[in-house]
Amino acid sequence: MPRRATKIVATLGPASSDPALLEKMIRAGVNVVRLNFSHGVAQDHIDRARQVREVAQRVGREVAIMADLQGPKIRVGKFAEGKVFLEPGQKFVLDAARTELGDIDAVGLDYKSLPREVKAGDILLLNDGLIVITVDAVKGEAVHTTVKLGGELSNNKGINKQGGGLTAPALTAKDMDDIRTAMSFQADYVAVSFPKNATDMEMARQLCNVAAAEFNHKPGLIAKIERAEAIPRLEEILLASDGIMVARGDLAVEVGNAAVPALQKRMIKLAREHDRFVITATQMMESMITNPVPTRAEVSDVANAVLDGTDAVMLSAETASGKYPLETVIEMANICLAAEVHGGYEIQDDFSGKAFKRIDQAIAMGALFTAHHMGAKAIVAMTDSGSTALWMSRHLIQVPIYALTSKVATQRKMALYRNVRPLFVDTSADRDTALNEAESHLKERNIVQTGDVYAITCGEPMGAPGGTNMLKICRVS
Repeated sequence: MPRRATKIVATLGPASSDPALLEKMIRAGVNVVRLNFSHGVAQDHIDRARQVREVAQRVGREVAIMADLQGPKIRVGKFAEGKVFLEPGQKFVLDAARTELGDIDAVGLDYKSLPREVKAGDILLLNDGLIVITVDAVKGEAVHTTVKLGGELSNNKGINKQGGGLTAPALTAKDMDDIRTAMSFQADYVAVSFPKNATDMEMARQLCNVAAAEFNHKPGLIAKIERAEAIPRLEEILLASDGIMVARGDLAVEVGNAAVPALQKRMIKLAREHDRFVITATQMMESMITNPVPTRAEVSDVANAVLDGTDAVMLSAETASGKYPLETVIEMANICLAAEVHGGYEIQDDFSGKAFKRIDQAIAMGALFTAHHMGAKAIVAMTDSGSTALWMSRHLIQVPIYALTSKVATQRKMALYRNVRPLFVDTSADRDTALNEAESHLKERNIVQTGDVYAITCGEPMGAPGGTNMLKICRVS
């Protein structure tokens, strides 16, 4: 049976908190579990992280844990009756000074800076763009508007400014507390919401490294691209991160729905070129929150992200609060596999005009090229940091990559890389012994059999990060 290369990120929530169900989801194909820090309290996330580790151990497969920070709350306040229905043409006030609950005429603001960041003529989008209002005037702390596109507005719905321009910092005091919580259980990745530039990501990395120092841990940093301001600075944000998330919800509200598909393709391509991973997210299987099968459009959406080269596709409410979390994972895994089988890749195109300055990178590329042309059954990277496997995974190749590491943290991190199957092997420091152990490991798992060819990379001396300097082509005897 073909092996799926694209990874699946599933969000945990009330619908997927049962350990037996979580075990089925991991067996069905979940590679990364997302803990959404916009909901719940610290202990909820600590408990869920422990559960993930226990279930993964039972299944015999390491999965990565992603802590997704809430970011700034640019939201309206609460309403006396929980919600109001806004009609087109009516006047509506967003009042930062208001302390009483909202009504049909006005509502308070969680984001108190809004009156200083908008002006007459600006367009604001509420509730993920379902409601559109135009700013008429700003009077003190009150933003006076006219409803352009009406609808139901309920408590704490989000506010976006068309074209971007709201200055809320990417990291709030809550996020800083949440980083400490995430590091207490050594989350493998931290996703930063609404970064505007590289500085936001550098600050997040510093906070994570300080909080994780006592555990001798360094998480990977994921920049969620969801602000209009992030697009012109995409490259600098990418270089300051380990990977990015194409967060299509808020991004679509700020730049417009029509602009997102082309941006998604550009982000996936840029991430691969810069040796970063990429996750495609938001509404991928949205209809399966309530239906047991996806729509044809959703199937195409997931498949196109796979064909473009995304490392992972993400499920949010579908697995956190939907009626069919397991079925959604199974459907997504099948779609990914079908797209990969029919995706034609020419690896030569990836190497034309490329120069490799690092020995380890050149070895990784040599392994890909040789394995492709020799019809190898597998590429094996013996890796300490995971870098060699990451570089290999940036090129779309049908040969599966097996990353052998003696570090559990590295194994978990590599669970997110496309076409990489991370395996824990307590390898010997002696090179020849380690190579023999690696082949035995592959044979035990039926990855290779007598007569099969595979490529293997390692470093001398063994166990030195960044030390990959050897490529060997082996035939199984």
